[in-house]
Amino acid sequence: MSPLLVEALIGTAILSYLIGSIPFGLILTRLGGAGDIRAIGSGNIGATNVLRTGRKGLAAATLVLDGLKGFAGPMLCAVAWPFFAPAVIALGAVCAVLGHCFPAWLRFRGGKGVATGLGAAFALDWRAGLICCLVWLLVARLSKISSAGALAAFLALPALLLLFAFGQTGAPNLWAGLLIAAIVFVRHRGNIARLLNGTEPRIGKKA
Repeated sequence: MSPLLVEALIGTAILSYLIGSIPFGLILTRLGGAGDIRAIGSGNIGATNVLRTGRKGLAAATLVLDGLKGFAGPMLCAVAWPFFAPAVIALGAVCAVLGHCFPAWLRFRGGKGVATGLGAAFALDWRAGLICCLVWLLVARLSKISSAGALAAFLALPALLLLFAFGQTGAPNLWAGLLIAAIVFVRHRGNIARLLNGTEPRIGKKA
C-alpha cells in the first residue's frame, strides 16, 4: 500500500467522521428554542425525534442536513484524493455514518444513521440512494412506522449496490453498503424488538 493511499484513507476517515458527527438535530432544536432534543421522546438526535417536538420545520431541516453529511463527506474526500475516488468514497460513506451514530463530543451517543446513511447511499450510487429513499417513504407511509421504512430501505441497499455495480468500483461500494446497513440495523435493535412485539410507536406518536 503506497504512502499516498494510506494518507488518503486516514484523511478520509477523519474528515468524514468529523462531518458526520455534527449534531444538527441538537443544534437546530436549541437554536429554535425547542430545548435539548436528548431530553425529548427517545432522546435521539435525529429527525424523527426532532419531529416529536412538534416543530416540523426543524425536523425537515435536520433530515436534509443529516443527509448532506453522508453525501458531503465522501464527495469532499473524492475531490481531495481523486486518484483513489472509489476507495475514499466507500470509506467516507461508512465513516460519515459512524460519526453521526457515535459523535465523540456527545459521548458517542448520536443518532441511528438513517438520514446520513441515505446521503451516503447517494454518494455510493445515486440510483441506489434514490430507490432507498423511495422504499423508505413508501414503507413508512403504508405502515405509519418510521423505523419500518428505514429498515426496509437499508435492507435493500446492499442488493441495489450489487445490482448497479460496474467494473472494479462495485466491490468497495458493496462492502460500504453492507457495513452501513449493519450499523443502521444495530442502532435499530430496540425498534426491531418493538416491531416484533407490536409496540413500536407510529409516526406522530410519542416514543
